[in-house]
Formats: sequence, structure tokens, C-alpha cells
Amino acid sequence: MELNGVKECVLPSTTDVLIVGAGPTGLVLAIDLARRGVPALLVEKADRLFPGSRGKGVQPRTLEVFDDLGLIDAVQRAGRDYPRMLSWEGPDGTERGAEWDMIERSEPTEGEPYANALLIGQSRLQEVLHAHLRALGGDVVFGCEVTGLVQDAEGVTASFADGPTVRARHVVAADGGRSGIRRALGIAMEGEAVDPKPMLVADLLLTPDAIVDDRNWHVWRGGSGGGAVLCPLPGEAGLFQLIIQFDDENAVPDTGEEGVVAHLTSLTPITARQVTKVVWASDFRPRAALATRYRDGRVLLAGDAAHIHSPAGGQGLNTGVQDAYNLGWKLERVLRHGAPAALLDTYEQERLPVAAAVLGLSTRLHRHALLTRNSQRGGETRQLTLGYRGGPLATGRAGALEAGDRAPDGPLPRGRIFDLLRGPHFTLLAVDTPAPALASPQVHVHELGAYEAYGRGLFLVRPDGYLGWAGEDATGLHDYLASLGIPQLP
Repeated sequence: MELNGVKECVLPSTTDVLIVGAGPTGLVLAIDLARRGVPALLVEKADRLFPGSRGKGVQPRTLEVFDDLGLIDAVQRAGRDYPRMLSWEGPDGTERGAEWDMIERSEPTEGEPYANALLIGQSRLQEVLHAHLRALGGDVVFGCEVTGLVQDAEGVTASFADGPTVRARHVVAADGGRSGIRRALGIAMEGEAVDPKPMLVADLLLTPDAIVDDRNWHVWRGGSGGGAVLCPLPGEAGLFQLIIQFDDENAVPDTGEEGVVAHLTSLTPITARQVTKVVWASDFRPRAALATRYRDGRVLLAGDAAHIHSPAGGQGLNTGVQDAYNLGWKLERVLRHGAPAALLDTYEQERLPVAAAVLGLSTRLHRHALLTRNSQRGGETRQLTLGYRGGPLATGRAGALEAGDRAPDGPLPRGRIFDLLRGPHFTLLAVDTPAPALASPQVHVHELGAYEAYGRGLFLVRPDGYLGWAGEDATGLHDYLASLGIPQLP
């Protein structure tokens, strides 16, 4: 199979999970299922991975996901800290003005080891994810467009524009904001226009003598026709993401190479000669929209197929990754361990309210001040406070935590708590209290000393790093595990 550009859609006849769309959401779900030993087929209608940086910020909670998946070192090597914003002033935009931080900086703590967002272009992140998937024995089948789905009581038959049909037990649509699968299912998107003014986003390669450098995120505001920003992207010298917000609601952005260069040179002092390549470009009008449901029988929506965000706040890509992280372990429990199919209903019940909250945050940030010094993003964008309290899988509380909370990290005599959680298993932490007798290879049990972030009690951590059950003693624990298809061995 050719990595980027297969000539024929060559597919197996059956799989447990068919994943449609090889963006970050689809790749993360394929990785999670691969490490769990769940057969999955990841197809992408394009002939290669998405080449641009539509998203570029990886939030701390997503870095924790990558830690669990064994990806953190590779992702951190490929990314960098966010640079400071720099405003260019003067009649020709060549005078250095004020500098400020777009993102409120934090220091790592015992419970939150990843304090700040990481800057990495979507295309580079996808390369890292794809390489990890291949190391696990999986891959992407490119050039395969799903043209139809037929469901029955046992599974889904998918047809393709060029290739055989595939029989899957479940299908996950991660095929983006214009999801053809979502439309075919008749699932509506409800939302609003965030801003009537059009925007253009592009990746550019600039010559070394261009006025910009890789130490700052460069801002021109107040020029004729709109404002422009250039953010340096890690991975290649001279690579920048360009974002233009037009002042005229009726403006028609030109996404051709000459058009992008013309827009750039009209708003900044950069010349056409200094643009060596337009790698990718797209235009859009910022919109916030949420699918009315995430599941139709054996088909589930994830990522942009389920929610569309303004780029402000760097939330969309991260929310999609965490959709996949929530869904992967639930698919495994249903497909391999006999958990009731209703467990998949909890995917929508947990993730849809989170997406609604995140959409609201992105919209507020966009409308507040997208290109100005007043647009600093606070701790709410880090997604570390999101959780599932009161949700269908949250039972009990103990110490300082309630079921549904994110499980904090912390130091141990050898290693850290995240070292204990890493992997596809459940983890029972007995903090400052004896651990109950528990005989299941699917649950790893550890006794820990006193730790203020948890307090005293028993804490069952789900495979996605959230507390499913908590209690001062083991009353109700065995029933909770049984409800997830985790039997107790004699």
C-alpha cells in the first residue's frame, strides 16, 4: 500500500470498526483501538493526509491523552511553545510595537504536569499520529470514499466509490465538518454564525529576508480591508500560518496561490518575492454548530462531524481527539468484553454537553477580540477542568474528588500516578486506605500513600483518565464493574 496516493481502494471484506476520515480524530481512535487489539479499518477519501494547519494548538488535556497513548515524546519533539504576539505599527507596518502573550502561561504542578498548550500544525501532528499507528500495525487506506451505509441488527455494510463493500460491526464518522455520513443519516447541525466577516487561512513558506521571524506571532491590524496574522510553525524553516480576517462582509477571499499572495501583500509589508510557496489555503466564515445527536444505530459521529468551532481558543481539534479517547474504550468493552450496547449511548451523553460548552467558549473568545491584545486566553482553554460529573457513568465520591472528575497526576516513590494509568486498563487507586480484594486482569490495583489532590478513599479510574466510581470503601464497586462487563474471577 502506497503511503500517500494509493491507486486503488483495496479493502478487507470485514472489520469490527470502520473509521471514516484520517484527521486527528480518526487517527487517535485508530491508535486507541489498535493498542486494544480491536480490528479497525481507517479510510480516507483523499489520496494523502490533510496538508495544512487548520488547527495548530494542542491543549494540556490532549497532551495527557498523548501521554497515555505513548505519543507524548514524539508530539513534544514535533511542536514548540507558543511564541509571543508582536504588533507591527506605522504607516507601512514595519515598526515593531507591543508584545504580549496570547495564552496565559502556567507552571506545571504535581497534579497537572502539562501546563501550557503546544504549538504544532495539524499536518505535522497527523504525520506523528500516522507513524505511531503504523508502528502499532495499523495504517490508513487512502483514496477510498464511502458512498453508502446500510444498517441491520448485526452490523453495517459500507459501499465505496471505487472498491468492494465492507462489513463492519460499527462505523465512526470522523469525516469533518461537511460530513457526508452525517448528512446521509439526516442528523441536523444546530448553531449560529459566529462572525459574518469571511476569513482566510493558509500555510506559506517565506524567504529568510521577510520581516517576520520565528520568535513571534506577528500581527497587523488596522490596514485597509482587514487584519492579518502570521504564526511560525515548527517543522520547516520559513513555514508560517497566515490568518486574514476581512472587514467587508461581502469580500470574496481568493484561495489560489496568486490570490493568497495578493491578500498578504496588501495587508503586510511582505512582498510577493518573499513568498516561495503557498502550501495550502482555505476560506470560511466562522460558525458554531453542534449535531443534534451523536449516534444513529451502529454509526457514531466524532470530531468536526459532530461539532464545528471558531478557531479562537484552539478547541476544535482537541475536542475531537477527546471524542475519540472517550469512544475507544467503550467500543472495546462492547465488542470484546460483552458490555451492553447501551454503553455506547454514554458517548453522546458525556461528549455532547462538553462540546456545547466548548463551542460557547470558542464563540466568546472570537467575538471578544480575535486579533488584539485583549484576546488573551485563560486557563479555561486548557480543558483540564472538563469532566463528566453527574453523567451516566459517574457514581460516588471520596476524599477531594467526585466521580466524573479528571484523575490528577502526582509523584510516587517510583514514577508518577500517570505511569500507573498508562494503558488500556481500568485502575483502582486506594489512597491512604487498604485496597479491597479484586480479582480481574482488566483492573490494575495500587495502594498509595496520602495525597491531598485525592484525599482518602478508593478511586476507580477509567481508561480515559476520568473517575468512574469513588467511595470510602468498596460498597458498590463490584456492581459498577459488572455493569461495564468486568467480571470478578474466583
